[in-house]
Amino acid sequence: MNIQAIQAASQKLRDNKLFELFVVSVIIISALLIGAKTYVIPEKILQVVLWLDASITVIFLFEIIVRFIAEPNKKRFFHNGWNVFDTLVVVVSLIPIENSDMALIGRLVRIFRVLRMVSIIPELRTLLNSLLRALPQLGYVLLLMFIIFYIYAAVGSTFFAQINPELWGDISISLLTLFRVMTFEDWTDVMYETMGTYPLSWIYYLTFIFLTAFAFLNMVIGIVVNVLEDEHARERAEQEEAEGKATIEDLQAEIQELKQLIIQQQK
Repeated sequence: MNIQAIQAASQKLRDNKLFELFVVSVIIISALLIGAKTYVIPEKILQVVLWLDASITVIFLFEIIVRFIAEPNKKRFFHNGWNVFDTLVVVVSLIPIENSDMALIGRLVRIFRVLRMVSIIPELRTLLNSLLRALPQLGYVLLLMFIIFYIYAAVGSTFFAQINPELWGDISISLLTLFRVMTFEDWTDVMYETMGTYPLSWIYYLTFIFLTAFAFLNMVIGIVVNVLEDEHARERAEQEEAEGKATIEDLQAEIQELKQLIIQQQK
């Protein structure tokens, strides 16, 4: 079997939906094994778990090799960040460090194998790419939210510190208290406590909640949704461009065949 045949077979296997489903199933089993290791289990079952873990590592290695062989341009394989991540996870998983000082790193790497679900499923990759693309815009929203947090924390520490030092003793504690208010974790208890001294302090809490929990969080959701729509549009454009190139290549091949037929007929 020549190199082209091996590459074609690898491409066929990589694009096979059953193979993709099999890899996803292996990732799920790997996640379940990680959870199983957190329990106290009998020695015999532990040996079975270790054998399964080793088998999963071998399957992941095989899947990476298939993807690498299927790539037409081998140099561009590692231009994809997910390919680099998957390769590092698999390579580190192959290192026998279970009984060494690096055992903790080995366990952490095996935990990160669950993230391979994102690299396998295109929809999850799209969601993550959209979130990463939204980070620059989200940064300004989060900065503005922090400014609001800081101002309200300073006001709360100034007025409410003597009422409850555990919640408003300094600005750092006040920030944590305001985060509790924003997430609605028993925030009414905090409000009623200060209303005993400052009856109008409810204005402080309601304005803070409207600014953070409603306004800013909705802005964050809106930014992520817009970036997600742009990501879908970009993927559709790339797919249409790829289909257009394929159509042009098919037409060129047909034209070439017609030229050859005409030349043969003329002869």
